[in-house]
Amino acid sequence: MCGIFGIIAQESIDRTDLKSLVKHSQRRGKDSSGLIFIKNDQYNICRADYNIDTLLNKIKPYNSSIVLGHSRLITNGLADNQPVVRDDIFVLHNGIIVNDKEIWGKLSVERKFQIDSEVIAGIAIDHLNNGKDIAELADVIMNSCRGMVSCALVIQNLGKMILISNNGSLYVGQKNDATYFASENFTLTELGCEEISQIHQSFKIIDVPVPSNLKYNLQDFNIRTENLIPEFKLDKTQESLLVYKKHNLKRCTKCVLPETMPFIYFNENGVCNYCLNYKIRNKPKPKEELFKLVEPYRKKSGTECIVPFSGGRDSCYGLHLIIEELKLRPVTYTYDWGMVTDLGRRNISKMCADMGVENIIVAADISLKRKNIRMNLEAWLKSPNLGMMAMLTAGDKHFFRHVEDVKKQTGVNLNLWGVNPLEVTHFKTGFLDIKPDFEEDRVYSNGAMKQLRYHLKRFSAMMDSPGYFNSSLWDTLSGEYYRSFNKKTDYYHIFDYWRWDEEQVNSTLISKYDWELAPDTTTTWRIGDGTAAFYNYVYYTVAGFTEHDTFRSNQIREGQITREKALQLIEDENQPRYQNIRWYLDTLGLDFERVIKIVNNIEKLYKE
Repeated sequence: MCGIFGIIAQESIDRTDLKSLVKHSQRRGKDSSGLIFIKNDQYNICRADYNIDTLLNKIKPYNSSIVLGHSRLITNGLADNQPVVRDDIFVLHNGIIVNDKEIWGKLSVERKFQIDSEVIAGIAIDHLNNGKDIAELADVIMNSCRGMVSCALVIQNLGKMILISNNGSLYVGQKNDATYFASENFTLTELGCEEISQIHQSFKIIDVPVPSNLKYNLQDFNIRTENLIPEFKLDKTQESLLVYKKHNLKRCTKCVLPETMPFIYFNENGVCNYCLNYKIRNKPKPKEELFKLVEPYRKKSGTECIVPFSGGRDSCYGLHLIIEELKLRPVTYTYDWGMVTDLGRRNISKMCADMGVENIIVAADISLKRKNIRMNLEAWLKSPNLGMMAMLTAGDKHFFRHVEDVKKQTGVNLNLWGVNPLEVTHFKTGFLDIKPDFEEDRVYSNGAMKQLRYHLKRFSAMMDSPGYFNSSLWDTLSGEYYRSFNKKTDYYHIFDYWRWDEEQVNSTLISKYDWELAPDTTTTWRIGDGTAAFYNYVYYTVAGFTEHDTFRSNQIREGQITREKALQLIEDENQPRYQNIRWYLDTLGLDFERVIKIVNNIEKLYKE
């Protein structure tokens, strides 16, 4: 996934505009970059494993009549980068193609690289070698590929560039007799382009220069040493370090919460206070109310709402409801903070492609975010405290900040969230000695006094391990401000009006959209989240339960499942997810054995 852009001019491109395109593209990812331009009457392709701004300053392609580029959020194919170059074809691609292996099996062209985007070039070569019309190529690509395809395909010997998008994440406009394109409308609007149009399940063919020297010049600039996308690995020796014991804990006779749950107590019938104080949450208001609320936002054409989109099951099902039931035209917004796995990204790509929905990506500085997590995890390992586990996920709270930017840039105010009403986990603050607020009706707690109390408790715990006072602290605090203090407007929850039903959610996503499941667990919850497997292993090892216990307990109270069923589910769901835990620690550059041995030796909250 990335931001792609380009200027095709009569003479030299506008330097200021190119820099602006580069600036905007970086918001969508800055892990690697690439440029295509003409110099000395031949195409030059430069690829780098660092940000596009640095590459531009190094190359300075300002005298060219054509400059195309990308700023990439690395997904699969770390060893390869864009532009993908095959024969006389250059490809810049935003999205993930999830069926590339299947397509290669049908082509006469052999695969050379790991990157999924190469298959676009492969289809083009196969198509043109068979003497078929270039005007038919875009439809062949869109009909063959599963997942988001927004791309610029240059065929240098024909002097043609095809802009293609199956989900609308590509815009083209005109300025001073030059053609501009970018992944977002706002980029071209800010540059003063005119006649801006969205390429949505369609294509546009543009004439580009044909150099006299077709032997292009290809340069790669590689300096990275860290592995931004480690593979899911399997090492039986390491896996054996993960301990999973069935604990003989006293549990509530109604739900499945154990005696190690913070602030829990049981009445004479063995029913816990969490059950006694529970108020039904999954009781939606009439749908007609939401239809009335969104009515003022409807338009004759264009985007009508923003859908914050993580690629998890609830945001995916929420998108389904927004399109199929509310009949709104959305744009999805994804904040990638470095702990979204490729599985989550592939499900984003599948859903947006299948539903023809534009996806606006805001990507953090992945290396910096992971450095922040690593510093906080190292601090935690020196003084393990279950109440401080939330420091490992603090970096994702900027999700709430950037949605406001997306609203301004798109001119769309309505934002509809697919937050599961049953994902309430009182224990995460309970381990900081904060009593549960049974009156709280939101998954995320708001209010100045509540947040002040939380931060005071956390500050006290941080004093036990000064390593928490590091350069990540401002990122943590500012993210939590936008989550808990910043006023939210034009903001509604889909599951306030539709009853959340796990069976229906799973069956719809899997059967209708071929939603991808994780290889190391049977649950569909948080499988695209790279952090969940680790922190749940910690909770289970030390306290004997995880967030699965609290979630299944809420389902029991809502009458969705029986206690017997919940016990069966948590026995399976609480098992360690080795592949995901290994991936998590690999991304942070931490030694698996060292970390797991520390976790295993933490004093338990129960008798072993």
